[in-house]
Amino acid sequence: MNSREIPLSLKAEVQKFGRFMSAMIMPNIGAFIAWGLITALFDPAGWIPRERLSFLIDPMMDYLLPLLLAYTGGRLVWGVRGGVVGAVAAMGVIVGSDIPMLLGAMILGPFGGWVIKLADRLTGDRIPPGFEMLVNNLSAGILGMGLALTGFLLIQPVITAALIVLHRGVAFMIGARLLPLVSLFIEPGKILFLNNAINHGILGPLGMQEVQQSGKSVLFLLETNPGPGLGILLAYWVFSRGTVRASVPGAVIIHFFGGIHEVYFPYILMRPVLILSAIGGGATGILTFLITGAGERSTPSPGSIVTLMAVAPRGAHLAILMGIILSAAVSFLIAMPFVKSFSGETERNESLEEAKSTVGDMKIQSKGLREISRIYFACDAGMGSSAMGASKLTRMLREKGLGIRVAHCSVDDIPGDAQLIITHRDLMERVRISGTRAYRIGVTNLVNAPEYAEVVELVTASYR
Repeated sequence: MNSREIPLSLKAEVQKFGRFMSAMIMPNIGAFIAWGLITALFDPAGWIPRERLSFLIDPMMDYLLPLLLAYTGGRLVWGVRGGVVGAVAAMGVIVGSDIPMLLGAMILGPFGGWVIKLADRLTGDRIPPGFEMLVNNLSAGILGMGLALTGFLLIQPVITAALIVLHRGVAFMIGARLLPLVSLFIEPGKILFLNNAINHGILGPLGMQEVQQSGKSVLFLLETNPGPGLGILLAYWVFSRGTVRASVPGAVIIHFFGGIHEVYFPYILMRPVLILSAIGGGATGILTFLITGAGERSTPSPGSIVTLMAVAPRGAHLAILMGIILSAAVSFLIAMPFVKSFSGETERNESLEEAKSTVGDMKIQSKGLREISRIYFACDAGMGSSAMGASKLTRMLREKGLGIRVAHCSVDDIPGDAQLIITHRDLMERVRISGTRAYRIGVTNLVNAPEYAEVVELVTASYR
């Protein structure tokens, strides 16, 4: 292995870990928002304090949310059996802990799924006929018990100590005004589609611990702040031309109000130097949040201005808005000269040539396609940006009289019957190595890709 292969392999493993974290957390975001709303409304310091209703807050945090994560993680590894054993295993680190064990559940859940998966594979061909149910139930129960006891006696103290160290480290960075430096890692990580892993896998559990102690946490605002992306999009809207500029208003709405941050990633990837703009805007926002004492009661996911305001504690809305506005302003100012220098005729010609190249490839490939009906948008986590693109293309096909529902999925979970896969160009290689035989189309802008019109033409032609 040469020196160039190592970072590529490391990047692939990090992205794989991020995808798994996203798949474990994203289905449960609704539960986190429900907890955040209950806390914001009925907590003694909430909008409408109600002592009786506030009894829901601690049990949901201590048991419901960790068990949901554990079950989902185990199920991802080995179906329902993996989910059940993962949830039982997670109880070992949850019970008796003085701090929310979200991180422990995210470890024990998938681990429990892996253990029962290994056990099933070892015993699958050795179970006498008629004893399958007995063996399956006993194996799940015995392994679940063993993992729960191991978690309670051995793993819980280790995770507790690690969380205490991390919490103290974050507290030190906040006290020393060093927290804005994390933008050097968060913003590039987002562009690598690790945003969900960063937010929910690292910042979320630490933020929940802070909420238990102080009622709010600034950590929930680090990755979810839409300001940096908004500033970059506005710079494109003011200084770019042609199809790029035309796509910006839709991207702004989806990014700022819809909370799908992935929509501005292509604009950075077109001009990678704009990562400096995102870092500068992110650091400005964090510094503003620290100075004003801003924080959230729960993870605002997706990172929309709507969810940011919904789960904010009483009296924190102005501080949060100030951080968002200042981060967008700084991001805009940094992006301005770079976007302006690349605007003009060159940009339009490049976009036109890329579109022509894509159309040519599609026409060549379309000769072997007939009656395309199984179309999938594939993105990192199978939600967010792919769902947005699938919805838009479904509407465009309906306007042509084709009642085809375009689905969305993760690049690691592409159905075997897929005929046409649409994904971001940076994910094309991962789609290729997934083994799918479907025709693949890469786009740079999931909001208003010029390739969509060609896809509609291709699908329409397949029915002639």
